[in-house]
Amino acid sequence: MSDLAAAPQQPPAAGAAADADTEYRIEAYRTELTGYCYRMLGSAFEADDAVQEAMVRAWRSIDRFEGRSSLRSWLYRIATNTCLDILKGRSRRARPVDMGPSQGTDAVLGPAYADTAWVEPFPDSRALPALEDPAEQAALRDTVRLAFVAALQHLAPRQRAVLILREVLGWHAKEVADLLDTTVASVNSALQRARATMAAVGDTSATDPLLPGDSVQRDLLDRYVAAFESYDMAELASLLREDAAMSMPPYALWLQGTEAIAAWMTGPGHGCRGSLLVPAAACGAAAFGQYRPSGPGGSFEPWALQVVETSGDSIAAITNYLDTARMFPLFGLGDHPGPARAPARG
Repeated sequence: MSDLAAAPQQPPAAGAAADADTEYRIEAYRTELTGYCYRMLGSAFEADDAVQEAMVRAWRSIDRFEGRSSLRSWLYRIATNTCLDILKGRSRRARPVDMGPSQGTDAVLGPAYADTAWVEPFPDSRALPALEDPAEQAALRDTVRLAFVAALQHLAPRQRAVLILREVLGWHAKEVADLLDTTVASVNSALQRARATMAAVGDTSATDPLLPGDSVQRDLLDRYVAAFESYDMAELASLLREDAAMSMPPYALWLQGTEAIAAWMTGPGHGCRGSLLVPAAACGAAAFGQYRPSGPGGSFEPWALQVVETSGDSIAAITNYLDTARMFPLFGLGDHPGPARAPARG
């Protein structure tokens, strides 16, 4: 029973109404808090857990909320402390492209790493509040790109919080200082160091956010689906940027360039021939659930969650997350691709 419901001075009906109103007000911030925790932690599952823990902490201590700050600021303080607790003594998450040089046409898969090694994708609908302004929505998507979230992981946890709150969410220095129980000077110093680190790390795969109204991007993605499903490697290669990267977490292997990618897909990756792609959206980019015809009698089975990032009129990166047991339910993808249909043919 909550503290509010147990308050003896409230009639039961009033207490129940207060409980419902408080729960509604707290719950209204879940999506934006999830996006914040995702940027902090680099993990979809840890972000969900952190937000749930923050919600529970908030509910249990709501009677001590004195209104000296807004409810939003108070919830962000709890969520920040939850994330900082999770990050204590933990190695940073990364992408395969951050772990070593690319391999050539003779690439081998190598050992699988634990899921805690990787920056993981997150469904846009659960991490990004819907905004009416398309430009603002695009800017928000830009801040959950895999490359940006991976770069954030290079920052010390408190610097990470400062940079996200100041430069992504647009908080004032005084607001951040109050949240972190520190001074404005300390916040400004942390922001300066965070900016320097981000500049040194760089954005190794600058990409465009998903723009549903962009006809060039939409045509590019449609052509990608058609080329992949028909397994037309010449067409697919024509869609890739010259330095395009392809990776396959939980493996550290990554490939760069059209020749290496095509060689892999027609060699070790030939089992993907005949796959079907089901659209999704992740990390501000296009995503697809890939189903291979590898089941009994050629039935389709989950194989990978593809995050496909574009740059102008080309595809810059394809990240294939192979842990479909965890990823597909997160994105609302089932064990089968839906209504039966044949893959596209070239």
